[in-house]
Amino acid sequence: MDHMTKNSYLFKMSIPIFVELLLQLLVGNIDQIMVGHYSQASVAAIVNGNQIINIMIISMNMLCMATTVVLTQCLGAGDRYKSNQICVLSTMVIGAVSCVTMVIAVVFNRPIFEMMNIDPSILEETCKYLMIVGGFSAVQGLYLNFAAILRSHTRLKQVMIVSIIMNVLNIIGNAILINGLFGFPRLGIVGAAISTVISKTIGLILIYWVFRKYTEIELKLKYLKTGSKDMLVKLLKIGVPSGLENFSYNLSQICILGIINPYGAIVTATKGYCSILANFAYLYAIAIADAVQIVNGHFLGKGKIDEVEKKVWWTQKISTLMCVGLMFVIWIFSEPILGIFTRNPEMLALGKQILFIDIILEFGRSINILMTKSLITVGEIKLPICVGITFQWAVALFLSYIFGGVMHLGLQGVWVAMAIDECARGIIYFIYFRTGKWKKRYGAATVLQ
Repeated sequence: MDHMTKNSYLFKMSIPIFVELLLQLLVGNIDQIMVGHYSQASVAAIVNGNQIINIMIISMNMLCMATTVVLTQCLGAGDRYKSNQICVLSTMVIGAVSCVTMVIAVVFNRPIFEMMNIDPSILEETCKYLMIVGGFSAVQGLYLNFAAILRSHTRLKQVMIVSIIMNVLNIIGNAILINGLFGFPRLGIVGAAISTVISKTIGLILIYWVFRKYTEIELKLKYLKTGSKDMLVKLLKIGVPSGLENFSYNLSQICILGIINPYGAIVTATKGYCSILANFAYLYAIAIADAVQIVNGHFLGKGKIDEVEKKVWWTQKISTLMCVGLMFVIWIFSEPILGIFTRNPEMLALGKQILFIDIILEFGRSINILMTKSLITVGEIKLPICVGITFQWAVALFLSYIFGGVMHLGLQGVWVAMAIDECARGIIYFIYFRTGKWKKRYGAATVLQ
């Protein structure tokens, strides 16, 4: 436990998490990059399809985050029975949620996209993409679950290696199936979807093998005999509210995309490219926030509350510096970077303007990411949930409608609205955490009580 108090250890933990997240991001966005050379209209189709898929993944990821919160505290307290119990329960819950998301992707894809005002010319492609990728969401859910368990055991390098293999396979599959190499048919966006599914399936097989080899967790029903109901409630008390907040965020993003879509496929594709670059900018903020969540979970299991606060404040400085600094660099070199995706002058000019606005947005987002995870870890769930949901609709969506829809400021207006939302929420969370009120509440809110 002593090595966890060192900032250097936290930094070392964040590196493999960052690499893993980077590769996960590439698995999701490599489709857009490679399909961009096939058809810009297909890129717009993937942007819309991924918006729905992101809801599915994030809903499951929040349950996995709840698993990390509870499991790290169980491991820190040395409670092997509850450690096994939480892993069995999380796997069952993820399986159930995956079945629901699969039905949504396969049965309700067309009505969903019609409500999003998608250009009719890309509707069919978008539906096919969601049906294929979303239809295998159980694979992604189980992968995330086992990865969360391994991270809780600080088996970060192993998870990273699996991500590398999965990502490489996806790139190879895309090259073959999108372009029709080695005698395969030229499938375009359908080929990208098939490649994604195959790579994720192989990733699940590998991550399960790593789980069996490097942990002592037993996924057996015998651990559900005693206290499983209480542990399930604790898991859901963290996972469900967090999932609702993230579901609300992505649902509001779908509505915002509905405001963007009428501007045409070029603007929608530009939004997709800028979102990819923004993802790269805040990816390390997520990585180091995940690392500090694991470390703080072990601290809380040992009752070392003061160490939690020290780690959060140190991490916030690093997170904000990396997030804003990287976005600034991306903006400076925006033309050659955007040139990787497109040569369209209109898209390059619009993209550069959006990336400039995103510098401010990433300042707020870097605070949001860390503070939300930290507040949830110490049992303060209501604040980020209530503030998050309220601001996503009353600020982000409403201002997007005013700036982008009423004032016709286009994608630039929408990005300003999202920047205001992120910065406002970040300031609220920062001030609350600094008051230290969570310390008094933690005694009553701890997961292991």
